[in-house]
Amino acid sequence: MSTQAPAPAHHPSAQRDPSRFAPRIARRHRIGNAAFVLFLAATLVGLVFLVILLVDIWSDGAGRLTADFLRNPPSRLTTRAGIWPALIGSIWVLLLTAVVAFPLGVGTAIWLEEYAPNNRLTGIIEANIANLAGVPSIVYGILGLAVFVRALAMGRSVLAGALTLALLILPVVIIASQEAIRAVPGSLRLGSYALGATRWETIRHHVLPHAMPGILTGTILALSRAVGEAAPLLLVGAVGFVQFAPRGLQDAFTVIPIQIFNWTSRPQAEFQELAAAGSIVLLVLLLAMNAVAILLRNRYAKRR
Repeated sequence: MSTQAPAPAHHPSAQRDPSRFAPRIARRHRIGNAAFVLFLAATLVGLVFLVILLVDIWSDGAGRLTADFLRNPPSRLTTRAGIWPALIGSIWVLLLTAVVAFPLGVGTAIWLEEYAPNNRLTGIIEANIANLAGVPSIVYGILGLAVFVRALAMGRSVLAGALTLALLILPVVIIASQEAIRAVPGSLRLGSYALGATRWETIRHHVLPHAMPGILTGTILALSRAVGEAAPLLLVGAVGFVQFAPRGLQDAFTVIPIQIFNWTSRPQAEFQELAAAGSIVLLVLLLAMNAVAILLRNRYAKRR
């Protein structure tokens, strides 16, 4: 006869009693199936609206996608209107933004993850960077107008627009680079230090090559956001009607989103078709950038 007293109901051992476990397999399967249907519906909603958008844009603008449309400047005559200055202006702004934002963003991420002490000041800097990533783009446009256009006297130029967009995407590049560097296993760093490498040699030869796929993916996705922005560029001087493509850093410019906005503001149906054709060109540019991001990520992933 056992002398051990039974455990009270509130004791943890009683809660782990297998006899108290009710599998309720049918109920759990019903919940699982409901979750599957809910998540599938959430995915399909986005896909359906995306397909509707693409079909609508293609049906309106495909007839305007000709070689003349790509190489002509904008015109008040819809038969002669093209997107060439806006296309070249977008490429100019995109390249200059990447040249400024990439080294600054990656350098800041390296300092925060590899060099900065773990103290309150570092935490404040990281919190401010995270907050800046959520600031509306129009605020960056006001900042670019005050600093680059007026204070630094750059005028309403390609350079001022690119620097404004670089500020816009810089927090996103920093956060994406930090996450990529943080994901590198610590054993790689310890192994490098054990062989006598310095901190910079460890970062250059081990940390950055492993983090580069994530860094490039985050940077190109941030640039994809920049190329679709119109509000900050309107404030720093991008205009909707430019006859010539920019040839230097101080030239006037326009970009595809602003050209599309200019066409959609006109009531004639022909300009709406031109806006749809411009949207197709912008989508192709974004898809090309995403394809480059995937190729670079796969290339660096194979090197690891």
